[in-house]
Amino acid sequence: MTTAAQQQGPLVLETNGINIISEDERKGSPRSLFWPWFAANISVLGLSYGAYVLGFGISFWQACVAGLIGIVVSFLLVGFVAVAGKRGSAPTLVLSRAPFGVQGNKLPALVSWVSNVGWEIVLTVLATLATATVFRQLGWSSGDVTKVVAFLVITVLIVGSAALGFDTIMRLQTIITVVTGILTVIYFILVADKIHWSTVSGLHSGSAQAFLGATVLVITGFGLGWVNTGADYSRYLPRRTPGAGVVWWTTFGASIAPIFLLGFGLLLAGSSQSLSTAINSDPIGALATILPTWYLVPFVIVAVLGLVGGAVLDIYSSGLTLLAAGLRVPRWSAALLDGVLMIVGTIYVVFFSSNFIGPFEGFLITLGVPLAAWCGVMLADIALRRKAYDDADLFTSAGRYGTVQWVPVSLLVLGAVIGFGLVVNTYASWLSWQGYLLGPFGLGGKTGTWEYANLGVIAALVVAFLGWLILGRATIRRQEATPETAATRV
Repeated sequence: MTTAAQQQGPLVLETNGINIISEDERKGSPRSLFWPWFAANISVLGLSYGAYVLGFGISFWQACVAGLIGIVVSFLLVGFVAVAGKRGSAPTLVLSRAPFGVQGNKLPALVSWVSNVGWEIVLTVLATLATATVFRQLGWSSGDVTKVVAFLVITVLIVGSAALGFDTIMRLQTIITVVTGILTVIYFILVADKIHWSTVSGLHSGSAQAFLGATVLVITGFGLGWVNTGADYSRYLPRRTPGAGVVWWTTFGASIAPIFLLGFGLLLAGSSQSLSTAINSDPIGALATILPTWYLVPFVIVAVLGLVGGAVLDIYSSGLTLLAAGLRVPRWSAALLDGVLMIVGTIYVVFFSSNFIGPFEGFLITLGVPLAAWCGVMLADIALRRKAYDDADLFTSAGRYGTVQWVPVSLLVLGAVIGFGLVVNTYASWLSWQGYLLGPFGLGGKTGTWEYANLGVIAALVVAFLGWLILGRATIRRQEATPETAATRV
């Protein structure tokens, strides 16, 4: 007998939304998680982070250690969240209803949705502008017509794949993994002569604060931005799937490309101060300037596909999150709605506002603080639970998870308040209110040595994690002891 999962092909519309995945549709193994996570994180922006990390004034070896710790630890958090997906066979922000309550979960769902949509816009903007930049270096047309064509092709790939759903995304991400993997290795070979080890090894060591700041930058720039989507791509796995395998393949698939990209980026940026400076103002265009002309077209392919790989996961997850927040439409409609917002935002940034992207990124980084607090609550909740989620009760306020669980909601707010006070955001003047705790906590104020350490992100995560780990045990045991409802039995 052929199951629905076996019948579903890569170009067939996914009919599942935020519902629990039925037993006959659960399929695959943890190894399948490698493809989407690798493709989403092989962006050439990983090379640019080499300049950002060295910008803290640390040595090459300090930067390597900071990068390795930041990448692996941050994606390990994504792997832990992914375990909830195979346990509950539902999207991340639906499973989040267990600790926060069915209605209380709307707060983190809204923050997550805004963050996802925002980063979709950023990635699409970068992909569009990268195409125009490379065309300009080739001496071809790089005006509005080129940007429009590039934008249309990129949009069709991103929105079309997200609307079709899970199987299409898994197939696309496999293709992106292979193509970008090969082209990136060729890039390494072609620019290897730009590396000057004597210059790189001569970089002076920085302070402990600088090292910590660089580590936190990597954590926030890589894995922490994906924690709110971790379960979305493991929810189709059979419930009997080993949790260790889910954690390993998620972490390995997401980490391996950034480790090599960041390491190579450190060598390039450490070899040339002019290249490092150029990366800060034009992260993708600067990387193209050191290439031979004949490889510029393959470079724009790898740059665009890497950015598309990340944007596809973002828009798919943002659609699911919008449904989890309460919108009652089919999943593909939510993806298309997010696609429309992405299109409008990209058009505005690319064609009408040259100075919008910086403040906008600052706003999105600000959202990273409450998302870190949400992650802390979610990780503690996953660690404390001993039984599977009650499928039916995830969708009713009358069930064991209740309407609003005030302790986790309060921990999210508290984590955000503390976190905002320990970060300094210079992307826009209207974000200057942040950092208000750096002075009272004896950290030198907004212009002290901890200014760019982004301590608030880690503080928000730790406060929320420890808070729910201590306060949530009784609540979770009470939930797990609640008898099944009639709806659950049906």
